Amino acid sequence: MRTNLTWRAVALSCAVAMGSFGAPALLQAQTPTAKAAPAKAAKRYTIEQFMATTRIGGASFNADESRVLFHSDVSGIFNLYSVPVGGGTPVALTHSKTDSHYAVSYFPKDDRVLYTRDQGGNELNHLYVRELDGSEKDLTPGDKLKADFEGWTVDGTGFYVSTNERDPRFFDLYRYDAKSYVRTLVFKNDQGFGLGAISRDGRYIALSKANTQADNDTYLHDTQTGQTKHISQHQGVASITPSDFTPDGQRLLLLSNEGSEFTRVVAHDIATGQKQDVEKADWDVMYSMYSHDGRIRVTGINADASTTLRLEKDGKPMALPKLPGGEVRNVRVANSGGKMAFYLNGDRSPSNLYVLDFKTGKTTQLTQSLSKDIDPKDLVDSKVVRFKSFDGMVIPSVYWEPKGASPNAKVPAVLLVHGGPGGQTTRNYNALAQYLANHGYAVLGINNRGSSGYGKTFFTADDGKHGREPLWDCIEAKTYLASTGVIDPERIGIMGGSYGGYMTLAAMAFRPEAFKVGVNIFGVSNWLRTLESIPPYWESFRLALYQEVGDPVKDKDFLIATSPLFHAKEIRKPLLVIQGANDPRVIKPESDDIVAAVKKNGVPVEYLVFDDEGHGFSKKANQAKANAAIKDFLDKHLKP
Repeated sequence: MRTNLTWRAVALSCAVAMGSFGAPALLQAQTPTAKAAPAKAAKRYTIEQFMATTRIGGASFNADESRVLFHSDVSGIFNLYSVPVGGGTPVALTHSKTDSHYAVSYFPKDDRVLYTRDQGGNELNHLYVRELDGSEKDLTPGDKLKADFEGWTVDGTGFYVSTNERDPRFFDLYRYDAKSYVRTLVFKNDQGFGLGAISRDGRYIALSKANTQADNDTYLHDTQTGQTKHISQHQGVASITPSDFTPDGQRLLLLSNEGSEFTRVVAHDIATGQKQDVEKADWDVMYSMYSHDGRIRVTGINADASTTLRLEKDGKPMALPKLPGGEVRNVRVANSGGKMAFYLNGDRSPSNLYVLDFKTGKTTQLTQSLSKDIDPKDLVDSKVVRFKSFDGMVIPSVYWEPKGASPNAKVPAVLLVHGGPGGQTTRNYNALAQYLANHGYAVLGINNRGSSGYGKTFFTADDGKHGREPLWDCIEAKTYLASTGVIDPERIGIMGGSYGGYMTLAAMAFRPEAFKVGVNIFGVSNWLRTLESIPPYWESFRLALYQEVGDPVKDKDFLIATSPLFHAKEIRKPLLVIQGANDPRVIKPESDDIVAAVKKNGVPVEYLVFDDEGHGFSKKANQAKANAAIKDFLDKHLKP
């Protein structure tokens, strides 16, 4: 996602003629010889076996650091669990059968728990506390409000919460007492700031402001004086956002790409205003955060669709333990600084929770997420590939190739378009990609121009060009897939969710000859309606969104020209549409209308609606039904 933008469904499109482009040059295209022997096919697994894999997230140590809090969908929906740091059977703390519960934190001084929950995927999260007796209390009661946890005070006697209850457009900041839950307003937000880090003494609040999708500023609010100061004056386009305060409260770490392609860590001296580079990489730095005791700093880097971590203690580099293949993510250092919880995720291994004891050096795996019915050897590793698009721009992508694919046994393929704009397909365990690969489909997760992670120039290359150049990148990806020598170029489909769903519809409406089928998962079909129906709490980046996509008043004609709904008569290939009824980002009429319009063409259309989901599917049964529907649809139209 783009800085300060939490919406994954924004894009544009317009019609272009395919014949206007020559064949693209290729980088890392693999072309096996005709004599290559076919590889041994993997064992096929059912959707039920795949869905026995568990999704987990969140990590927080309890007061004595003997247990870790996390959430898991092992019950079919996300609930809270606690597991001993030395390993053992997780204990369920909640037992919901309707709405997902997401772990936030243990209380620092006892075993009470904070967590969030919405209603059927409507994204109106409330913050709850699970008391010691197991009862729950809504700390942010009210209708149509959205609340988020913003961190603990350094002494653990209070915590910060943001909520838009006063003004649905903006989030105010409150401090809650950890014993009584009595709250005090800390910052009244009347200017649409995004809330960032809070200094340990509570004096300063870092704020962000989105000027455009690619240009952001940082402000510093002094709670003692009530003054808010702009601290990121810059020339040209630059994203400068807050990350964390130093433990002494004298400097604020900023993530800045001012004067460079990639984001680095810059320290802003609060007293003098001077800035100094602290850390940089050949890729974007995503975050840099201090542990509670202030001795450990964790920095995450988006390195070519993979996540790499740098840890330092007291200013000196720390080595991570030797681990099985995969990437370390979501690090949480215990308050004492003696332990670290983290997730390890790999191509053939979904996220598992680990704990590292710094004193002993011992690492303990606490969960086993992959279905016990699945042999990881039957899954496939992804790889980063690149191809040159119509204008020579290099397009990075993530590729999953099914076992058994060969020039003598060519397979169908699906182009997978990520959300955004500004999202990114990364290397990790991708349940849908693995399921499709296991059933004989190649999958190419394209990072078309405008994707994050590849520098400022690439990120802004789609500005004002949605539905044109980014879509053309998708068309050119077909030539790359054909160049592998193991894919049948006549059996390639396109699929995506949110912005990727829009790109799917755009490809089918504006380039109807390009793909054999399309799978649209809650994608925009009518930009005018979508932009006019955005939730009020997106106000802080509404103008930036208009600048990126189009203003529904000033750019009405352009938005009509780039909305697939108004060109649905051109859609001639089979279409599957999947939608959550409670989606606040891409509302259900977006899918209702495109389905009705395409049916008038006599085109095969399938429509699957989940009444208890929103922008994404949290319930395991629904995810299984959606993934099975996708495979069955592809089998019907792409298999011989």
